[in-house]
Amino acid sequence: MKFTTRFILDLFIFALILIGGCIGFVVIEGWDVLEALYMTVITLTTVGFQEVHPLSRSGRIFTMFLIISGVGFILYFLGSIARMMIEGTLKDLFGRRKLEKQISHIEGHYIVCGFGRIGRTVSQLLKEKPIEVVIIERNPECIPIFQEKNLLYVSGEATSEEILLKAGILKAKGLVAAASSDADNVYITLTARGLNPGLFILARAAEEPSIVKLTRAGADKVVSPYDIGARSMANSILRPTVIDFIELAMHNRSLDLQIEELTVGEKSEIKDLTLMESAIRKEYDLIVVAIKKGTGEMIFNPSPQAKIQVGDILVVLGDRENLTSLEKKLGIAA
Repeated sequence: MKFTTRFILDLFIFALILIGGCIGFVVIEGWDVLEALYMTVITLTTVGFQEVHPLSRSGRIFTMFLIISGVGFILYFLGSIARMMIEGTLKDLFGRRKLEKQISHIEGHYIVCGFGRIGRTVSQLLKEKPIEVVIIERNPECIPIFQEKNLLYVSGEATSEEILLKAGILKAKGLVAAASSDADNVYITLTARGLNPGLFILARAAEEPSIVKLTRAGADKVVSPYDIGARSMANSILRPTVIDFIELAMHNRSLDLQIEELTVGEKSEIKDLTLMESAIRKEYDLIVVAIKKGTGEMIFNPSPQAKIQVGDILVVLGDRENLTSLEKKLGIAA
C-alpha cells in the first residue's frame, strides 16, 4: 500500500476512534459534546490531566477500553510514519549514491544540459545509438522521468562547475548545451571549456547574435533550431523528394535503408586501401556518399581510387544490417 493511501486510512481510523470516544462519554456519562471531546483527547494523548467529572463504573470500563485501543493505535500510527520517513530517506540516499557511482565509472560519454524538448530528443537519440548520456537538469519534476527511463542524471544548475564535475565532464567526450536561455548556454560553454579544453561542445542558439557569442565562448558547433526548422520547411516546398529521401534514410526506423557515418579504426581491415580495393560496394552493397579526412576536408562522391586512411569518416548509405557488418571490418564495432 502506498504511503499516501495508508496515511489517509490511518487518519480515518483515528477520526473514528475520536468520534467513538465522544459518543461513549456522552451516552454513558451524560456529558456535553465539548466535555466528552476533551476527555477523549486527554485519554488518547495520555497527558495525565484530571477527569472532567468523576467517572461511573461503566465510564471507567469504557475509558480503559479507549486507552487500550486508542493509545495502541496512535503508537502504531506514529511508528509507521517514522518508519516510512526513515525508509524513504535511506532509499533516496542509497539511490543517489548508486547514481553517483555509476556516473563516476563511465567515460567517453555525452553530457546534455537541459531536459526540455531539444535536450529530451537529443538524449533519446544518443541512447538509441547506444551512447552513454548524463543529463543535467535543475527541475526536480523531471527526476521521475529519469528514473522511469533509467537515465543517468545530476540535479542542479549546469552553469555550476561542481555540477559539471559531478556529471563527469573531465572524462566526457562531448557536451550539449541545450538550456532554454542563450545566456545560460554561453555560460555553460565557457565553464565547460575551462574545465575540459579538449571537449566537443555543441550549443543551442535561439537568437542569431548568440551564435557568434557561443562560438567565441568555445562551442565547436552552434545549432539554431528555428533556422533549421525554417530551412526544412522551405526545402519541403522546393525539394520535396530530396527531403522525403533524407527523412526515410535518417529517421524511419521501419525501413532497412539508413545513412550512417563510420570511422576507420586502427584495426580496420581496409585502412590504406583505395575505395575500389575495399570492395565496400561489391561485398556489402553500400554506397560511400562522402569521406571526411582527418584534416577536415570533405570529399563528396569519392572516386574509386580515393584512399581510405585511419581516422577517416565514411558517410555510407545502405542496408542497416550491412552497415553493422561494415562496422566490424572498420574495427569500430562494440
